[in-house]
Amino acid sequence: MFQLAREGYPFIVFFAIVTMVSLFFRINWLTAIALILTLFMLHFFRDPDRNTQHDPDAFIAPADGRIVLITKAKENEFLDTEMLKIGIFMSPLNVHVNRAPCDGTVKSVKHYPGKFFNASTDDASILNEHITMVLECNDHGPIVVKQIAGTVARRAVCRVKPGDTVKQGERYGMIKFSSRVDIFLPLNTEVKLKLDDKVTAGKTVIAVRKQKQADNGHQSATDS
Repeated sequence: MFQLAREGYPFIVFFAIVTMVSLFFRINWLTAIALILTLFMLHFFRDPDRNTQHDPDAFIAPADGRIVLITKAKENEFLDTEMLKIGIFMSPLNVHVNRAPCDGTVKSVKHYPGKFFNASTDDASILNEHITMVLECNDHGPIVVKQIAGTVARRAVCRVKPGDTVKQGERYGMIKFSSRVDIFLPLNTEVKLKLDDKVTAGKTVIAVRKQKQADNGHQSATDS
C-alpha cells in the first residue's frame, strides 16, 4: 500500500494547486514545472510499511542511505562518554522517514540550531542544525540518535517526546530533503557494515551486541 509521510502533504498540495491553476490559465511552462515538482514530492515523501525482524541483540538502521562514517567518538551533548559513532547520509532519492534502532524509552529530545553544511561531511554532525534524541534501549542502555540538517534539508521532525516508548523499527520522525542521521552506540557492539554500504531503515542490522557473538561461539563449540 502506497503511503505518504504526513509532513509531505503541505508540499504536495501546494504544487498540485499550482499545477491545476497554471493548467487552467494555460501557462504551459509553469504547468510542466509544477507537475514535475508535485511528482517529486509524492516520491520524496513516500512512507512504505516495513516488517522489522525484531532482534533485542541488534541495532537496526534508523535511516535509509549510505554509511559515511564509522568511528569511536565522544558523545558530548548528553552522555559525555566515548561511543561507537555511525553516520548515514540520505540522498533526495532515499525514503526520509526515520525509525527506532531498538526497543526503548525516550529520555530526551533537544533541538540544536546551527549551520547547513553538506550533510555528508564530518563537520555537519557537530556544526549543523540537528535534533538529538536519547533513547534508553531496553537491552543495551542509553544510545543517542541525531537527525542532522544539510545544505538543502533545513527541517528535521521528531515525532516523539520524553517518556514515550518505541519499538524497534517504529517510525519516530523524518528529515525533509537530503540529510544525515548519526547514531551513537555502546562500545560493546560490533559493526556489521563497512563504509559506503547501503542501508534500509527498519530492516538493515548495523551492529550487534558483542556478547551475542561470544554466546554464539560458545554454543557452536558445545554443539561440536
